[in-house]
Amino acid sequence: MRITELFQRDEFVLTAEVGPPKGVELDHLIKDAHEYLKTRVHALNVTDNQSSVMRTGSLATCKVLKDEGLLPIFQITCRDRNRIALQSDVLSAALLGIENLLLLTGDYTTLGDHPQAKPVFDLDSVSLIHAVKRLEEGFDLAGNAVDGAPPKFAKGAVVSPCSDSVDVQLAKMEAKVKAGCEYFQTQGVYEPEKFIKFMEQAKQFGVPVQLGLIIPKNVGMCRYMNANVAGVHVPDDMIEELKADKEKTKAGDTGVEICARLIRECKDYCQGVHIMSLGWENRIPEILDMAGIAPIAK
Repeated sequence: MRITELFQRDEFVLTAEVGPPKGVELDHLIKDAHEYLKTRVHALNVTDNQSSVMRTGSLATCKVLKDEGLLPIFQITCRDRNRIALQSDVLSAALLGIENLLLLTGDYTTLGDHPQAKPVFDLDSVSLIHAVKRLEEGFDLAGNAVDGAPPKFAKGAVVSPCSDSVDVQLAKMEAKVKAGCEYFQTQGVYEPEKFIKFMEQAKQFGVPVQLGLIIPKNVGMCRYMNANVAGVHVPDDMIEELKADKEKTKAGDTGVEICARLIRECKDYCQGVHIMSLGWENRIPEILDMAGIAPIAK
């Protein structure tokens, strides 16, 4: 199933991000997906060497999840592949029955665990979306015909509603829509008023948008994101709120409460929610319960 079909049915689409391990044992990832996510989200984004840290590949992990009866979204970045490899991986996804893509430019290699690695960036996210659309039309980027029936995907991309430059983000969003993007997931949002204002302008494009949430685990994590993650800003009053975790018996409760509150405040202005739990998949059901979102009937 392509998740665009869910948007077309006016469903409030829920997705969660999972990260492959730095190794080939996926038992823990599969167990968590079944236990915490299968009945709570429609699809699982599988990250592609997230934050430039080398891990098991996204495509192989997507195939494993699909075989487990889950709906994967293949995240693919331009950082590690040239246009030949990118198009080849997209066709390979179709061969394996992976129908959902999230197309990204990718973080720079200096952020990861192989800072000496040479970044590629032959394409960017806009030109990658265009490349996928050309494959769907039966041609590669060089104009050569694709053998047999062309593939068909749900093509997604990312936008940052809380960036300092909203006009730049809207221009990027428009370029991605023109290239063929069919849905958006946002960067992590902590300022609902900025998100709502952005969505008032973004609705001109007529493309569904999922509110992106990164569970704020602690104060240090928030300060790191403020200093290093483009398009993400955790306000000072929210950081002060997180300090209350030190007074609780179970750390992390405040971050869960914040996520649920953000969903409640923003859900009338978007078409779904995408949760980036960074290893806290077990807290996602709690967040959705607190936000008043019932389990999914499957």
